[in-house]
Amino acid sequence: MKEKIHVHVADDHKILIEGIIAVINTDKNIKIKGYSLTGQEVIDWFSKKRNTADVLILDISMPIIDGFQVLKYFKNNNIDQKVIILSSYDDLRIIQEVLSLGCKGYISKSEAGEHILNAIKSVSKGDQYFSTDIQSALLKSLSGEIVAKGKIPDKFLIDSLTERELHVLKLITKQYSSIQMAEAMFLSIYTIETYRKSLLKKLNVKNSVGLAMYAFKNKIV
Repeated sequence: MKEKIHVHVADDHKILIEGIIAVINTDKNIKIKGYSLTGQEVIDWFSKKRNTADVLILDISMPIIDGFQVLKYFKNNNIDQKVIILSSYDDLRIIQEVLSLGCKGYISKSEAGEHILNAIKSVSKGDQYFSTDIQSALLKSLSGEIVAKGKIPDKFLIDSLTERELHVLKLITKQYSSIQMAEAMFLSIYTIETYRKSLLKKLNVKNSVGLAMYAFKNKIV
């Protein structure tokens, strides 16, 4: 008799979890072993010895502890857990980050119904699996093609900023000019402008007003 694949599902939207479970229940070879609504619940669930799952389906954006932190927890504690990311974020930087943290699969939520069962079966065997759009982005990157920017969580962008970029961003919200910032930070105007350009590119906004609005929206100041 073929042994069933045990799956734990983690997402902060109960209705999505129910949808995923409904799809999984159509395959008699896969069995659900609980679900979590936050990243902390995921860690707590796997911390109990009796709780094991062949595959964890994990969302990135969750309260308390997000998907990145869950993956880092597994990696830092040498926990060999097979993980499939199920997310609405499709930016190449996000995909590369979770792969570097040990994730085995990545599926866009828009393509979940089409791919989730095959992803579980592939990843449970130790193989990688990506939905069509994610696979396309990775192949373009490997071949040297320019990959269009996709959706990305604000927290990821903020964490990518350097200490000096954050300092410049905070001074922009105070309406400092480049000259005033250069004097306050003991840097050249050219260096300040370089940081400003980097912020515009990273945060995908068009001008200083956009930078200030982004900072207030995300409570950086």
